[in-house]
Amino acid sequence: MDSQDQNDIIETLNKYAHQFNAMVHDVLSRKQSSEDTAAMFDPEKLMHLLSRDVEVDSAKLVKTQMDFMRQQTELWQQATKAMLGEKAQDVVTEDKADRRFSHTDWHDNPVFSYLKQAYLINSQMLQGMIESMHFKDPKSAEQVKFYTRQYINSVSPTNYLLSNPEVCEEILKSKGQNMVKGIENFMRDLEQSPLEAFKITQTDMAAFTLGENLATTPGKVVYQNDLIQLIHYQPQKTKTYSSPILFVPPFINKYYILDLDERKSVVNGLLEEGHSVFMISWVNPGPELADRDFVSYMKEGPLEALDVVCEITGQDKINMVGFCVGGTLLSMTAAYLRAKGDERIRSMTLLTTLLDFSEPGEVGNYLTDQALPIMEKNAEIKGVYDGRILGLSFSLLRENNLFWSYFINNYLKGKDPAAFDILYWNSDATNITAACFKQYVRTTYWENKLKDPGAVVIDGIPIDLSKIDMPVYFLSTLADHIVLWQGAYKGTQLVSGDTRFILAGSGHLAGVINPTKTGKYPHWVNPELPADAAAWFDGATKHEGSWWPDWYRWLRLHDETTTTAPKPGKHKSYPALEDAPGSYVMKRLD
Repeated sequence: MDSQDQNDIIETLNKYAHQFNAMVHDVLSRKQSSEDTAAMFDPEKLMHLLSRDVEVDSAKLVKTQMDFMRQQTELWQQATKAMLGEKAQDVVTEDKADRRFSHTDWHDNPVFSYLKQAYLINSQMLQGMIESMHFKDPKSAEQVKFYTRQYINSVSPTNYLLSNPEVCEEILKSKGQNMVKGIENFMRDLEQSPLEAFKITQTDMAAFTLGENLATTPGKVVYQNDLIQLIHYQPQKTKTYSSPILFVPPFINKYYILDLDERKSVVNGLLEEGHSVFMISWVNPGPELADRDFVSYMKEGPLEALDVVCEITGQDKINMVGFCVGGTLLSMTAAYLRAKGDERIRSMTLLTTLLDFSEPGEVGNYLTDQALPIMEKNAEIKGVYDGRILGLSFSLLRENNLFWSYFINNYLKGKDPAAFDILYWNSDATNITAACFKQYVRTTYWENKLKDPGAVVIDGIPIDLSKIDMPVYFLSTLADHIVLWQGAYKGTQLVSGDTRFILAGSGHLAGVINPTKTGKYPHWVNPELPADAAAWFDGATKHEGSWWPDWYRWLRLHDETTTTAPKPGKHKSYPALEDAPGSYVMKRLD
């Protein structure tokens, strides 16, 4: 590297240092934020969590310490051998699924090998200490384990400039330009992040445009209110199945995860099968909609959409599909309608949906007596709960894959992330209105009321999920880190209709978006529904390939009659307002 290269790098680093200092000063000047942050990370509260109703297994703790000292001694001995040119043996090795240490220098270079093994030994020691603690409150135990894991993964040597061999190679190869590019990437992300959460770029944001290479299925927006636009897709068959399909996607995300491209589109797959399809597209709300609560989302979402679909198609029976929180909302809607004697929902499909929140998964670790009021206060102040905060929270459930890998690639290596449609969607955050956030989280995750008959009352009507007597198709995924499949399975015991439960491979998104022609993940089938999820799995049969054909057969089983498909936008009361994907989905938070 010549002197001019060095001067250019130093000048660039100085420029970004001044810019970074200015941004830090701006953040610290915002009193409300700093108070909220201090409250959330109060060391006294953390110590209270660790000391509350905890019994320590002394024998296990001593064993952990003895193993730690033994391994450290062995590591020093082996490191000395390596430095003297002798063959050294690994004292500890990483898990086969851990891809952080795949570079050959982590194994062949004595310095990097020592850093890796020292990190692994210390990690095991810390985990062992936590394992030796027995909490009377299981939730506290899960929270301590969760945040311990977050800490351990944050201090991995792979996350630092000079202790990652891949980064060191990049510094030499680029003559330090990777550091300049990394700081540029970091400053860009910092400027685009909300005050409460850091938003890391996970994909090439310029590679996708809605309506061009995502959300391309032809259709028309035929209805809208303050919360939704309703899309009616162009049928692909002259005759379609009589009962149309209405999707209720999650309102914490954009709907087009169900319509990525022609090959991976759930919508397009149904159209090819001969169905008539409608989709709710939720608004990305601002503070002007702060007072719209969870019940408002029900009334202005699936209820109004159901009325419109019935009127456009002339059908009095509709198949409805809910995804994630959209499925929870749909289930509440179905129970509400059945309690009123309304039987327009012919069948209901629930994709990765919780009805009983007693097993909320790692999402529940964010909800504590201290944190929840702060989150609610934040939403009240802004009028919305910022969807980018939710995005970061979900990414940190798989921190090594969805956060630290991009931290290393973007900021240490100075690379731009590759184009990936699902991660583009994942980065397209959606706000939740303040009232809806508070009511939804309190009702479900915090108090788990929905599963109890009559615990939730809407317009004087008690909500009882056992009133759901139409056929219900549950789809969960084996590696889902947001909706544990065992928790979702509990929903099968709450409804009273003819119920089918299918477990697909992979996770919350890829397991659902698993097309018939290219689907690489298997699924498990068991027509019996024992009370226990483990018993269901023990009796299940594994089938290779996508779960979509099974769903298609199930839909036909409940209605094989056909009718002439109505064309989108031709109904006199519901003319086309605009082409799909519509304008609501276009509003970004960047």
